[in-house]
Amino acid sequence: MRAVLTWRDKAEHCINDIAFKPDGTQLILAAGSRLLVYDTSDGTLLQPLKGHKDTVYCVAYAKDGLWSPEQKSVSKHKSSSKIICCSWTNDGQYLALGMFNGIISIRNKNGEEKVKIERPGGSLSPIWSICWNPSSRWESFWMNRENEDAEDVIVNRYIQEIPSTLKSAVYSSQGSEAEEEEPEEEDDSPRDDNLEERNDILAVADWGQKVSFYQLSGKQIGKDRALNFDPCCISYFTKGEYILLGGSDKQVSLFTKDGVRLGTVGEQNSWVWTCQAKPDSNYVVVGCQDGTISFYQLIFSTVHGLYKDRYAYRDSMTDVIVQHLITEQKVRIKCKELVKKIAIYRNRLAIQLPEKILIYELYSEDLSDMHYRVKEKIIKKFECNLLVVCANHIILCQEKRLQCLSFSGVKEREWQMESLIRYIKVIGGPPGREGLLVGLKNGQILKIFVDNLFAIVLLKQATAVRCLDMSASRKKLAVVDENDTCLVYDIDTKELLFQEPNANSVAWNTQCEDMLCFSGGGYLNIKASTFPVHRQKLQGFVVGYNGSKIFCLHVFSISAVEVPQSAPMYQYLDRKLFKEAYQIACLGVTDTDWRELAMEALEGLDFETAKKERKKRGETNNDLFLADVFSYQGKFHEAAKLYKRSGHENLALEMYTDLCMFEYAKDFLGSGDPKETKMLITKQADWARNIKEPKAAVEMYISAGEHVKAIEICGDHGWVDMLIDIARKLDKAEREPLLLCATYLKKLDSPGYAAETYLKMGDLKSLVQLHVETQRWDEAFALGEKHPEFKDDIYMPYAQWLAENDRFEEAQKAFHKAGRQREAVQVLEQLTNNAVAESRFNDAAYYYWMLSMQCLDIAQDPAQKDTMLGKFYHFQRLAELYHGYHAIHRHTEDPFSVHRPETLFNISRFLLHSLPKDTPSGISKVKILFTLAKQSKALGAYRLARHAYDKLRGLYIPARFQKSIELGTLTIRAKPFHDSEELVPLCYRCSTNNPLLNNLGNVCINCRQPFIFSASSYDVLHLVEFYLEEGITDEEAISLIDLEVLRPKRDDRQLEIANNSSQILRLVETKDSIGDEDPFTAKLSFEQGGSEFVPVVVSRLVLRSMSRRDVLIKRWPPPLRWQYFRSLLPDASITMCPSCFQMFHSEDYELLVLQHGCCPYCRRCKDDPGP
Repeated sequence: MRAVLTWRDKAEHCINDIAFKPDGTQLILAAGSRLLVYDTSDGTLLQPLKGHKDTVYCVAYAKDGLWSPEQKSVSKHKSSSKIICCSWTNDGQYLALGMFNGIISIRNKNGEEKVKIERPGGSLSPIWSICWNPSSRWESFWMNRENEDAEDVIVNRYIQEIPSTLKSAVYSSQGSEAEEEEPEEEDDSPRDDNLEERNDILAVADWGQKVSFYQLSGKQIGKDRALNFDPCCISYFTKGEYILLGGSDKQVSLFTKDGVRLGTVGEQNSWVWTCQAKPDSNYVVVGCQDGTISFYQLIFSTVHGLYKDRYAYRDSMTDVIVQHLITEQKVRIKCKELVKKIAIYRNRLAIQLPEKILIYELYSEDLSDMHYRVKEKIIKKFECNLLVVCANHIILCQEKRLQCLSFSGVKEREWQMESLIRYIKVIGGPPGREGLLVGLKNGQILKIFVDNLFAIVLLKQATAVRCLDMSASRKKLAVVDENDTCLVYDIDTKELLFQEPNANSVAWNTQCEDMLCFSGGGYLNIKASTFPVHRQKLQGFVVGYNGSKIFCLHVFSISAVEVPQSAPMYQYLDRKLFKEAYQIACLGVTDTDWRELAMEALEGLDFETAKKERKKRGETNNDLFLADVFSYQGKFHEAAKLYKRSGHENLALEMYTDLCMFEYAKDFLGSGDPKETKMLITKQADWARNIKEPKAAVEMYISAGEHVKAIEICGDHGWVDMLIDIARKLDKAEREPLLLCATYLKKLDSPGYAAETYLKMGDLKSLVQLHVETQRWDEAFALGEKHPEFKDDIYMPYAQWLAENDRFEEAQKAFHKAGRQREAVQVLEQLTNNAVAESRFNDAAYYYWMLSMQCLDIAQDPAQKDTMLGKFYHFQRLAELYHGYHAIHRHTEDPFSVHRPETLFNISRFLLHSLPKDTPSGISKVKILFTLAKQSKALGAYRLARHAYDKLRGLYIPARFQKSIELGTLTIRAKPFHDSEELVPLCYRCSTNNPLLNNLGNVCINCRQPFIFSASSYDVLHLVEFYLEEGITDEEAISLIDLEVLRPKRDDRQLEIANNSSQILRLVETKDSIGDEDPFTAKLSFEQGGSEFVPVVVSRLVLRSMSRRDVLIKRWPPPLRWQYFRSLLPDASITMCPSCFQMFHSEDYELLVLQHGCCPYCRRCKDDPGP
């Protein structure tokens, strides 16, 4: 681990606390009474935040808010002592408090104390800093092995499959298996079961100069760790893998998550009061008492070693994992100290710790054994760049010097080099006499034997060495230099054999002298002899090559990649080097490659290699092998005799058939086996086909029963008549040839015959697909009527065809009919967006209405009911807005208007009261207000006109309206400051005159009754909506209204019922007589004066008194309830469209239907039935 100072700054006051912005781009720190904001990339002071009058001790960025917005106050709780520090768990459910009296209190989010931890030091050890581990992964290894010796080894076969109850074998340094530990006694004190199940770990630093770890349940993990300084801050680094600690020792130290010190991050000139890790990075910031802010980058190097199929690497800085690359077994060695260097060789493993070197050995000579035990300990501190272990020695590399030490720590030999040592590798040898391959920075390459004081210079090149490897026979040397070039030398002659660019590592194949691989640029390169390089993608570095396995190191893990050797084998075959190709094939190729090698060897008359290949595959028949040789020599009749003698007449038949010698082939048909006869006829037909005799081939194929091949020839030549003839002769059970016939007939533009074939097969799905592909929609619809299960297969393509031909509305209906609601809604949404973009607002209103009805149809599904009903009301509202705005838009854009001033006045008022906060796309408030101001002035509503002009002053006015608005703003000042009483809308429920500008919207200011507008003139209609008493169904209400029976005189009393959510006005029937007054209208004229709307609820008696002609009913489909409206002026006729349920004055509706031939709102034709 190495700390690099990135930037440093100094404030005027002590740095009390530091916090990173969640994305890590900014850093905020508390220095005295000021907050300073820094850019973390370069240490630039972005801004000082002033405003605090006293010292700021703590800063933090909000993640999910300080508290919920609906909470009006913050709950407060008392503590037994002064609180010095606190920390929330990752999920925010529990809060840990560190107190001055040495007690740790763990509370839930409601402030209730769940756990109380009393530290041994009491008030003499104030809890100065605490922090929860951001990772909740349970560290069972660490807890279970806290008291073991550092040299103990825990073995797990296949670590990735550790069961929930971890069972480990533990071995002591003497090699005997350690006794099984006794289970710990359970604590009978009451605990929260939920806390026991959680895996949160709390790190605690106190001024008793200790650091400790606790579970959420309060149970301590392991023992206290002594620090020898007063800690002021503790925080986790890289998602809980490490701990940062700083304090009175004037430095920040890095510890493992279990409290083992690893090293110093940075030394300071004063106490360290705070240190934090940058989110999701390897950067650390430190704040000191003298105001110094230091920003460090921590660099962790890879510490590992490799020997053949064993790979050892450092994990968590204090552990060593040994991995068997073939069996995937792994061993974890817990050293509990910083692992500095690792070396592995055969059955030896060396681990360098800060104050000693441990030498391990395997229990047995078994190649798959993974049990290590301590062999020797060298209790001495060493400083070295590289570490190498041999059978009886360790080699220390110290820049230009190599030292050879025995396992007892005695220096036996030393070599001094001319330049820095860049690479060292053990290349094998007898125990105590191993050879080392050494590469220097000056390009020199040496071979050193550990029992010899003199180094042997193999060769010297001009560039520095990065990587080295020697071939299995020690005759060739591969070097990767600092220019990323792979150079291969002959060691005896010092000749450069070849070189390849873009290399960062190289390895020879340990089983083949002439094969090596090298990696670089994201590719793996395999080179055999002097052939061109075979390349494939691979990330990482090549560190070994054994047979067909290549060992690759990527980031911190190594993997064995199985690479088929087919490519180099074929390179040798192309050169007719059969023996070398056979050697490559032995490393690992496919069965197909083996057969290809045998055939190539026979063709090249290399019978020895061919014979080896046959033995490799387990074939030992010499007659069969000799027959193959004769066949390749052209002695076909002799080969046939040998095939027959060896019992392989089929091979003779196959040989003659391949040679098109069918007359000789008939002699080997045996006892008239029909399969062989069929095969021979088929081969003869193939031959006829190849010599361009297709009709003869068809006849032969048909006689051999190979109908598929016959159909293929007929189809390729366009012979429709022959295809029809074959299809009619085939049995309906022969589906494959019939299906192929139908496919060719369809391709040859004979859909009628194809349909006949599909019917013969009974393949209705393919028949439907045929009708769809040929766009024969009438036949498809007729078939769909008989077989409804194909409706989706018909209407979906039909809808897409309509959409492609710009018939979008028909396409939408087809999608809906096919049950594809999503596509139907998408078409409507696209039509709506296009209509708004093209200012066709009447079309937009119509499409929004269709969208709303589509959503209402989908709402019948209980799973989507709430969502779809919300969209239904939203789209209904948009349809009403765009329908009204269409008149405003045409009025402002066209030179002449077809609407009366009163209509434009009513529409603009309706829109002004109905527009939501976010104005829908395409609707212009300027046009609405301009029309309202203009029509208000013309009709005498001068006060409303003034308001509209005042609103326009706060909006951006297009240039073409600028002059008219400025003139209107001036001239309106000459008008009276009141509105004409004739324009004031009347509430037909409470007879209250409402202002033209209503802050409540389109409802009565007195009774809150919503106004019902005409969809053409936008007058307030004389309708009052009423609701049915509980228990009355829609069908019963209709039957009661239709009765129209005169009832005896009675006394209906008004009863107002109020609850927490609503008020209901109910007409209660009594037996007292009051005369002939209408019981519905008798109680409507009242003064409410409240702030909530009281609906009118009617009983059965009131329903009987109503006349059918005075009641309008919106018969909504489920899941909506029907809506009932009572006309209070029966003489004024109102018409409701049975499709969209919009209300019109009857005269206006009839005129509009005559003009357009349909409803102006939903475009329902007058002859169409209602929903």
